[in-house]
Amino acid sequence: MNTLTDNPITQIKNRQAQLVKALKPLLPEHALLWEPEDTIPYECDGLAAYRQMPLAVALPETEAQAVAVIKVCQNLEIPIVPRGAGTGLSGGAMPIAQGLVLSLAKFKKILHIDPIARTAVVQPGVRNLAISEAVAHHGLYYAPDPSSQIACSIGGNVSENSGGVHCLKYGLTLHNILKVRAILISGEVVEFGSLAPDAPGLDLMSILVGSEGMLAVITEVVVKLVPKPQLAQVIMASFDDVEKGGNAVAAIVAAGIIPAGLEMMDKAATRAVEEFVHAGYDINAEAILLCESDGTPEEVAEEIERMTEVLKNSGAIRIQVSQSEAERLKFWSGRKNAFPAAGRISADYYCMDGTIPRQHIATLLKRIQDMEKKYQLRCMNVFHAGDGNMHPLILFNGSDEDEWHRAEAFGSDILETCVELGGTITGEHGVGIEKINSMCVQFSESERELFWGVKAAFDPKKLLNPDKAIPTLNRCAEYGRMRITGGALPHPELERF
Repeated sequence: MNTLTDNPITQIKNRQAQLVKALKPLLPEHALLWEPEDTIPYECDGLAAYRQMPLAVALPETEAQAVAVIKVCQNLEIPIVPRGAGTGLSGGAMPIAQGLVLSLAKFKKILHIDPIARTAVVQPGVRNLAISEAVAHHGLYYAPDPSSQIACSIGGNVSENSGGVHCLKYGLTLHNILKVRAILISGEVVEFGSLAPDAPGLDLMSILVGSEGMLAVITEVVVKLVPKPQLAQVIMASFDDVEKGGNAVAAIVAAGIIPAGLEMMDKAATRAVEEFVHAGYDINAEAILLCESDGTPEEVAEEIERMTEVLKNSGAIRIQVSQSEAERLKFWSGRKNAFPAAGRISADYYCMDGTIPRQHIATLLKRIQDMEKKYQLRCMNVFHAGDGNMHPLILFNGSDEDEWHRAEAFGSDILETCVELGGTITGEHGVGIEKINSMCVQFSESERELFWGVKAAFDPKKLLNPDKAIPTLNRCAEYGRMRITGGALPHPELERF
């Protein structure tokens, strides 16, 4: 028995050497990293609590280089994790043990802008906000605006189907792209979607968007652009009770009003944000709503008046309407900076991403208040209230292992409550590794098997971002073992981890 070659560390080093040797002729020297001091920045994404070192990191500069890298990994059966800007919050870009990180960070060109057709062709490494900046002189912009838009990349947005504060009126990423060019695990370059209103065949675009890098590696995206509105105004409404605030959200939509943005923050969030950015928030309110209207001056005036009436009838104790573009941006700066504000007052925070029917917002907020007592941890609540996409921020100290485990349990409790209330475990952050156990609660075994069938059609050897998003039967059995209900152990025939 050769104990030297059987040593796991030796096997990993040999595997790494094999991969690096195969990739060196294909990439510039600066575009291939494998030393620990070079690859450690890639060990996690925005979900920093979970980390894993890759064998290597490839940063191709052309589509041909990316194709060559993918073919090498397919031949060597090396798992690939596609990576954008690394701002994702679900661990979707965390490396796989003994795998390669394929970074598209160097794909950062805006290839073509068509102001007549209102489209832009961009590479996946282009920042979300850079698109709007590039087309602003045409009076256009790109509507989906995640809070991380200053840094997040369009390829990552497509992979996670990102949204933002204006997704209620303008839709998620899926609703704002026309065409995607991508590389399959075989190395074949394919295109999804069409520049026309419809495309023949199956709608594979809807499968690719939000697939979290499990089906293909994106190299080019055609995005829709929308005209910049003549005017936009924001109402900031204060409530002395979170339930009234939650019910006001449902009342606005029930009145037939679709605001450009409809966001809600609880007292803990508004106080943290106000101390950080001084946005002019009412720190004594139990909850505030930010309701934006955009369009022509006449449209905005009418909608602001209608929303004001609904808010007053719903129990708003204070209503303030932005009187200038600077004040509107100031109101939004608070909401956009909620995450860094949480980081300012807590050693760590855990951001959740559940979605529920609007009429249950108040119910979930009250349940979260009970969970704070149960887990002995604080929670700030900020969310896209208009479409029920909740972003509770659980505050904890990551250096305290017990607190981290309680934060994890707190997060799982929130997600499973969302499912119980008729919602889902994610709205825009994706599943990644963060919510993979909760997928066992959201979907049945037969539904998960269908997901695996789609994965197998694109990636038979499961090399693209494996162990993410879709749980295995064994994982769900193990999670079920931890969640025994009625004395029944799910899948008792399966071996436990």
